[in-house]
Amino acid sequence: MSSVLGNKIRLSVFGESHGEAIGCVIDGLPAGVKLDMEKINKEMARRAPGKDKTSTPRKESDTPIILSGVLNGVTTGAPLAMEIRNSNTQSGDYKNLMTVPRPSHSDYPAYIKYCGNNDIRGGGHFSGRLTAPIVFAGAIAKQILEQKGIKIGSHISRIGNVFDSSFDKNNISSELLNSIVSNTFPVIDTEKESEMRDVIEEARLNTDSVGGAIECAVIGMPVGVGGNMFDTVESRLSAAIFGVPAVKGIEFGLGFDFAGEHASKVNDCYKVEDEKVKLVSNNNGGIIGGMTSGAPIVFKVAIKPTPSIAKPQQSVNLQTMQNETLVIKGRHDPCIVPRAVPVIECVTAFVILDLML
Repeated sequence: MSSVLGNKIRLSVFGESHGEAIGCVIDGLPAGVKLDMEKINKEMARRAPGKDKTSTPRKESDTPIILSGVLNGVTTGAPLAMEIRNSNTQSGDYKNLMTVPRPSHSDYPAYIKYCGNNDIRGGGHFSGRLTAPIVFAGAIAKQILEQKGIKIGSHISRIGNVFDSSFDKNNISSELLNSIVSNTFPVIDTEKESEMRDVIEEARLNTDSVGGAIECAVIGMPVGVGGNMFDTVESRLSAAIFGVPAVKGIEFGLGFDFAGEHASKVNDCYKVEDEKVKLVSNNNGGIIGGMTSGAPIVFKVAIKPTPSIAKPQQSVNLQTMQNETLVIKGRHDPCIVPRAVPVIECVTAFVILDLML
């Protein structure tokens, strides 16, 4: 299994959902960065489970324990190692999944690829729990980027068929990002929160789950970061974001809506304002020719419904090779989207920092 991200700084994630611990090693962080642990813990708390009925009832403190690479709260330049202890596991709920794989989960392909040796408990190394170390690494990246005037924020764009307002792609303020990031249920139009929660609660009561989408923005980027061909900002971000469990799609700017338009309507024209070159529009989502245009980077990510649901589902018994009805036990999110918001932000932060270095 490969769980390494980055070129100039590298993030290696380790652990399993029900193992002793999860964690990461970050190699290549610059020395002399003073870490604000309060900010890091706030990011961890945004992702943590068990806050309300929209998430799994499994409660974990998600307290990061730094093992190396930091002295007196400042990075030393050595690899930074961190672990989070797992304390609230119920591994017995997963015994039947060794032979009867969950639909739309990693169980069956992992069983074949690793000859049945993969850890199935809670999803093992394929679990969304492994996003906690990613948030830790991204929280550090956010602090470094903020020193460069770069800020990242995102909101729940959609839950089921309930939609939030979208970012004004060419005019996103730091105040707006601060506002939505500080919200426990991050939406731009606060009136949509109750509607979205109702959709999630309906799915939960029906022993089902529901998907959604997240819109993310990066402001303060200089012009010309990135490259062409296979080193574009889009390709680097997409590759990393698809490493987040449940992500099934991504689009930058207008994305698929470009397919129905003429260039004369969607081209991002230029103007001079305050003796600087600026874009009239930002339909390309802040990236042109694979490089940053100076406008905000804006993209949307599609999140599929949590595949582990309590409804009976059709599966197979891999030992008897007979069809079998599967009833999944355990504790699972009726909607993973609210907890995925900080994960998308932190993956983005890590990639952007890597590109900036």
